[in-house]
Amino acid sequence: MLKRKPSSQEENRRSIKVGIPRFLNIWGTAPFWVGFFESLGLKVVFSSDTSEEQYRTYGKGRITMDSCFPVKALAGHIGELLQKDINILFVPMIYSLPSFLKGHVLDTLCCTRVMMAAENIKAGFLKERDEFKERGIKYVSPFVPFAEPELLPKYLYEALKDAVDGLTYNQVVQAVKEGFEALEEFERSMRSKSLEIMRWCVANNRPALLVLARPYHMDPGIGHEIDAEFQLYGYPILWYNYLPIDDWLLDWLGISLDISDVWTSSYSSNTNEIIWGAKFASKFPWITGVIRLSSYECGMDQPTFTPVQKIVESSGTLFFKFGELDETKPAGSVKIRVETIVYYLEKYSQEIIKKKLSRLGDIPKKLLEPVSQSA
Repeated sequence: MLKRKPSSQEENRRSIKVGIPRFLNIWGTAPFWVGFFESLGLKVVFSSDTSEEQYRTYGKGRITMDSCFPVKALAGHIGELLQKDINILFVPMIYSLPSFLKGHVLDTLCCTRVMMAAENIKAGFLKERDEFKERGIKYVSPFVPFAEPELLPKYLYEALKDAVDGLTYNQVVQAVKEGFEALEEFERSMRSKSLEIMRWCVANNRPALLVLARPYHMDPGIGHEIDAEFQLYGYPILWYNYLPIDDWLLDWLGISLDISDVWTSSYSSNTNEIIWGAKFASKFPWITGVIRLSSYECGMDQPTFTPVQKIVESSGTLFFKFGELDETKPAGSVKIRVETIVYYLEKYSQEIIKKKLSRLGDIPKKLLEPVSQSA
């Protein structure tokens, strides 16, 4: 069977490189964007992880607004990508997020400062001259409502039609479909890995820690790899946004995807998932400690500190907060705090496991299945 010869437009697309800053809600949606652009025949180039050096070298003096460091850090990512061989700089204004809680909460919106970072930080590269135009790079910043997938093709097509030669609406529709498939497959894989970690904890009667944060705290320059500090002491780490949500597990724990009993203002996607993660941690016996990470000046986190702590501690689970995180890693104080927390975990974890188990029925057989060798 003869293969169709690619058109000249399709051949040209293979040389187009799309730069995407590794920032904010890209940390929760990157698989979608890779799947989307690869479907269109374009190559994706990400910036590196956030670092003080990146911010000093490429971002300083570009900030046009006062905000939290995760937003300010975008300047460093954009500046770095401007030095790379790219044709399009893609910085989406993500209005709402895909969430496993959709249908159980009022909405899945993003922080407005986070959403507008794409335009606000862009202004810092236009103050004296148009640095994008100088380098022949097209700056594309579409409005992205992930919670309304039927609208995505329209917004993305309008944003990209002048940047990608010969782009059609139907191609964008197909690319959006493939993007969601890539994201769903990635999340399934991550939830499966989390379940394997939990099975290992059950089999070995070992405690694990759950991190409650924002997805971008996985960025070493934002979350400062605090979770990795605990791994050095042998504690498995779980992240709230990739916990397994199988019916059999939630039924055993006596929880659902509903959070209205503890959080009625369920509009913010990340906040909703943090609240739900706290409920999960309060029930699962082998999660004996919760680590809460929050960045300096994060207005979205402020109202949640007390409710989350109360939910976690109501079950006897230990709760620890690393707040006011900024661009500089407080290495010394983090080390001391981690050592102190580890002391409490070693002292109380077995007692916590026993108490939480006593409130539940028999351990489900699916939780007792052998752990795979790759886990």
